[in-house]
Amino acid sequence: MYAVIKSGGKQHRVVVDELLRVELLKAEKGETIKFEDVLMVVDGDNVKIGQPVVDGASVEVEVVEHGRGDKIRIIKHNRRKHYHKEQGHRQWYTLLKIKAINA
Repeated sequence: MYAVIKSGGKQHRVVVDELLRVELLKAEKGETIKFEDVLMVVDGDNVKIGQPVVDGASVEVEVVEHGRGDKIRIIKHNRRKHYHKEQGHRQWYTLLKIKAINA
């Protein structure tokens, strides 16, 4: 059984007991969150597709940790113009553990 949820403007395919990294959520470590934006639920041959969300479906997750991802380097350079700019960025994330899929 798996589901497709929406979080942070992105869609994620989730399975029970899976670890999922999403954009930063305002929740404490160890807290349980319920996602109501379930776009699809698949249980064997039984497929429920929402328009846009599946009615009555939810996914329960537990917040494992918050952190920052690897550094992304942004380099801008124009040849023969004496222009060179470097910049870095580390995106915040929340690590979630999928507890249950309620269809």
